[in-house]
Amino acid sequence: MMLGWTVVLCLPFMVAVQEISARIGRVTGGGLAVTLRHHTPAWFSLAVVILLAVANIINLGADVGAMADVSHLMFGAPAAMWAVAIAVICACSAIWIDYRHYVRVMKFLTLPLLAYFVLLFIVKTDWRAALMGVLIPHVPRTRAGWTMVVAVFGTTISPYLFFWQAATEAEDELLLDDPRPLREHTDDAPGEMRRIGWDTWTGMIYSNLVALAIIWGAASTLHVHGILGIETAAQAASALGPVAGPYAMYLFGFGIIGTGLLAVPVLAGAVAYSVGEVRGWHVGLNRKARDAVAFYVILAASTFIGLLLALSPLDPMRALVGAAVVNGVVAVPLIVIITILGMRQSVMGDLTLPRWLVVGGFASAVLMGVASLAMVFL
Repeated sequence: MMLGWTVVLCLPFMVAVQEISARIGRVTGGGLAVTLRHHTPAWFSLAVVILLAVANIINLGADVGAMADVSHLMFGAPAAMWAVAIAVICACSAIWIDYRHYVRVMKFLTLPLLAYFVLLFIVKTDWRAALMGVLIPHVPRTRAGWTMVVAVFGTTISPYLFFWQAATEAEDELLLDDPRPLREHTDDAPGEMRRIGWDTWTGMIYSNLVALAIIWGAASTLHVHGILGIETAAQAASALGPVAGPYAMYLFGFGIIGTGLLAVPVLAGAVAYSVGEVRGWHVGLNRKARDAVAFYVILAASTFIGLLLALSPLDPMRALVGAAVVNGVVAVPLIVIITILGMRQSVMGDLTLPRWLVVGGFASAVLMGVASLAMVFL
């Protein structure tokens, strides 16, 4: 439970960076990779996209593997069969379902995350320890401890979410009666900025509460009973059975499946958006497959490579932590760049970032940079 403070600490910085990304997408009418391509050296945008793609695909593979293992545990049938089915469903849904309906499906998939809250009331949770873990920072003194802090930061303040947020805002703009970028019709800006702020705060608060529920649930069950050598999600779920009863095992399992079904399309979509935008292709989930062939090929290829990783001997838990650490390090220069771009009138017109977002963006980069340096040099 000692990592609870990192989740709370992240919240205002998450909101700042996600809102910066959303504003750039809505104001410019393009995703982050488009903005980077136009306003940064080619080598920088290419390096960011490559690192993003590698981390996302590893993360995607680990998520598919976790869902497959848990499905095998709960419903039977080989895990490999579940992995293939999950990957095909995720890819085909993104490609063939109409964008408006797809957005509703994505929102619906946030509901299974409530299972983690229910789990806390089924198991014996030490609420005093949970509260102390949130209120009192436990600053690590070892490299391994700082690595976990960077992993938490990289999971919550993650580059793939920046790209996804900006790209979906740009796409939503195209569906309005006036599809021009917001900087070209600034009269709508006050309402749009309020809506972006509300969406960002509510979404980030919900995601952080889920993260706390996962940390507290694992600490109250597995950690308390000395179960520390967990290598797969299925092992964690099965270990909950004798510790907290079958209901806890199934709740944890449904939470894993819901989280994965929500994450996999976002991870693959973020890769497709970033690669397509930096290459100048037609991109967008609102486009028909025949109108954005390269975009959907990248999305499907990312999912397929992730499937291959899931079917390999890859340790999914180590892969998730490794990808989170990479995201935590890569996020530092990226946050600095997008904050600077958001301050420029050449990018944002008259809708440059307000002071609080500028401060929040740079503070986020400092926070993650300090943690990354501590991880390397401690």
